[in-house]
Amino acid sequence: MSETRVHLSKTEPAAYQALDAFARTVGEICAANGIDDRLKEIVMIHSSQLNGCSYCARLHVDRALKAGLDTDTITQIPTWRESGVFSDRERAALELAEAFTFISEDGVSDEVYDLVGSVFTEKEYAALSWACISINAFNRVVIAGRYPVPPRTPQAQA
Repeated sequence: MSETRVHLSKTEPAAYQALDAFARTVGEICAANGIDDRLKEIVMIHSSQLNGCSYCARLHVDRALKAGLDTDTITQIPTWRESGVFSDRERAALELAEAFTFISEDGVSDEVYDLVGSVFTEKEYAALSWACISINAFNRVVIAGRYPVPPRTPQAQA
């Protein structure tokens, strides 16, 4: 088994730069449509955990800490259904993140669509959907390339 993989962002930087620009646009759409960094990072962490992407999970945990999430909330993300620490908006966003991450299983079911639609506006739903699409794309690039987990950012280590 080869440990050396094609590094997609280095081999075809234009494609990676386009993906990065897409992610930045998604961040702007989230901010403009009422999706704050706390909620966005919860979605990013959960999708990365579900995909098994330790690189993106590390990156987004650090961003979540900067956005004001505490460590207890972050550690409860994998058990969000049982934990009781998440708001209705956060629970709906986590549900949507799961639907997008496992899109090949059921798509976004009517049940999930109706639940999320009862909590979020159309613009919020669209922003969260694009956030899910963005993180799932990055997870696939990173997992396929076996990118090593990045070091902790200094402010996240405190």
